[in-house]
Amino acid sequence: MTAKAEVQKTPFTPYQRRLFAFLSVASFFEGYDFLALTQILPNLGAEMGLMPRHEGLLVGVINAGTMIAYLLVRKADQWGRRRVLTVTILGYTLFSLLTGLAPNVIVFAVCQLAARVFLIGEWAVSMVYAAEEYPSDRRGMVIGVIQAFSSLGSIVCAGVVPLLLATPLGWRSVYFVGGVPLLLMAVARRGLRETSRFQEQAAARPAEGAQPLGRILRSPYRGRMLQLAVIWGLTYVCTQNAVTFWKSFAVRERGFSDGQVGASITFAALASMPLVFAAGKLLDVVGRRKGAVIIYALAAGGVLGAYALGSRAGLTAALVFAIFGASGVLPVLNAYTTELFPTDLRSDAIAWSNNLLGRIAYILSPVFVGVAAEEVGWGSAVSATAIFPLVALALILWLLPETRGKELEETARI
Repeated sequence: MTAKAEVQKTPFTPYQRRLFAFLSVASFFEGYDFLALTQILPNLGAEMGLMPRHEGLLVGVINAGTMIAYLLVRKADQWGRRRVLTVTILGYTLFSLLTGLAPNVIVFAVCQLAARVFLIGEWAVSMVYAAEEYPSDRRGMVIGVIQAFSSLGSIVCAGVVPLLLATPLGWRSVYFVGGVPLLLMAVARRGLRETSRFQEQAAARPAEGAQPLGRILRSPYRGRMLQLAVIWGLTYVCTQNAVTFWKSFAVRERGFSDGQVGASITFAALASMPLVFAAGKLLDVVGRRKGAVIIYALAAGGVLGAYALGSRAGLTAALVFAIFGASGVLPVLNAYTTELFPTDLRSDAIAWSNNLLGRIAYILSPVFVGVAAEEVGWGSAVSATAIFPLVALALILWLLPETRGKELEETARI
């Protein structure tokens, strides 16, 4: 066999190409929704008389939906990946549109909380699809590109929100514009198949009812799940707040206008795109561990600079790496969380380590950051979180093995 043949990548089937496109579009809306809240938060706060601590509390309440998504994500090991993904697409479409009709902050919070349940469920099951349906030598790239489309959704959101805020509907139009195209996704999902690995695993065992919530805690994979939960949580303390409060920081502490913030975020998101799309490929080329070193270091440095520098040019340049970091760490952790567990526990592992335990930090950190911002300002409050990705990286290098190029059946036994 020649060297050229040895490095040739496994080609995709026509269905894998269609699935790749479908999952990428689904991820696009995850990115749009994530940045939408960031972009409208000062406007919503002004309209409804919210103080910084109230804004932080609102973000924390909405993010509770990412934890509740645990109940939905783990059902993918029982109901199948296809059924759960279908439910999440339909649910997110409904509550995204209802958000635009919210008459007060309480209804807004409830609708967005429900939307996050389905949105994060969709994202988690998409990662399972990516891991189970694609060849091992391209798995990192697929996971990375699908996640990169989330950043593309953020770019579109950053570009259109300043225009939408100027319309008579104001911030409500952001959710109407974002929700309508999801109806097309609900139609397109009819061509979706169940993953072959789930079908094989389901055929090899008798039909089972609802699985105990603590099933993984009684399995040999409990320790690994808990390790990943801590790593997810430490990562989220920084990445969840890195972009969420940047507009509030830039407007209130640097005097930026809505248009300047939109331009800076759009530029930073665009400039970060080559890095974001390369993140998954990087994991396939240099491995999960070395890739994590590069990505996590850039994330920590970017967040520190994006909230500590003085000039608009410097802040925008640092924001490039902050946005990249918020997206780039996800292929690393999604690769590990899908690769290190067997098929019958894969969704359960994601649900426990990410949605239930890891998201505790995701939910609580904006609340604490909001409270701290009232005392020391948004810049100091958020830049201090840059230490947490470095701690998470240390745990990755200490606890997690290299999984590059290995089949899932092999990585689950490491």
